[in-house]
Amino acid sequence: MNRPLTAIALAACTCLPLVLAPAGVAAEPVEIVFTADCDGSEELLVELLPPDFDPALPHDLLIALHGHGSDRWQFIREARDECRGAREAAARHGAIFLSPDYRAPTSWMGPKAEADVVQIIAEARKRHRIKRVFICGGSMGGTGALTFAALHPDLVDGVCALNGTANLVEYGRFLDAIAASYGGTKEEVPEEYRKRSAELQADALTMPVAFTTGGQDDVVPPESVLRLHEKLERLGRPTLLLHRPDRGHDTDLADTTTALDYLFLSTDR
Repeated sequence: MNRPLTAIALAACTCLPLVLAPAGVAAEPVEIVFTADCDGSEELLVELLPPDFDPALPHDLLIALHGHGSDRWQFIREARDECRGAREAAARHGAIFLSPDYRAPTSWMGPKAEADVVQIIAEARKRHRIKRVFICGGSMGGTGALTFAALHPDLVDGVCALNGTANLVEYGRFLDAIAASYGGTKEEVPEEYRKRSAELQADALTMPVAFTTGGQDDVVPPESVLRLHEKLERLGRPTLLLHRPDRGHDTDLADTTTALDYLFLSTDR
């Protein structure tokens, strides 16, 4: 996993053909370099193709968003249950797996990170035949997945938030990083915090949504997600909540698997 990876420059339109793995074997991860449309910066993501990938066939796409302080390699390399479960779910369902930096390490799905993910989805559709697009993440990544889905419901067919928050207006951790990502504090740009809080945009979440939360989580407390789940239920939206009162800021493999399978097994929109 530590050997050099092939780089593909998307913005320069010099995409190299991906090398297919032998039947039944997952491909090696490929690092992709692209120029961000929003500001011209060089950005990175990693793509992992499923076993038996056939470029002539349509495939689902699963985008995994890393947590605070990490980067694109978290969901590709780490053995922790959230990361392993996401990789295994993508492989099991024959999905293309993408893990972007989205302005690592303190992304928080601000405007530039949001623009990058929109571009990443568009570029993935140019490289591959994409059916449904699912987005997931843990902690900051789970928050970002909810934010992106609420802002771009037309681009997302299902979202899975593992130990994320749904309310940035009330969230009190990592405030400096969030302010840097959002372009100001809650007092300076209050509307930015409101529109990026999925709980306050529940009507936009028309796709299947899966949540995992821990009752003892003091890093990202579960209350906003519990309220959002209740709102979605009242709206008659497809939603799954796996709340573990005795757990902290982590999701085990069984719950990660159940949450992601819920998306993949949901009816096409």
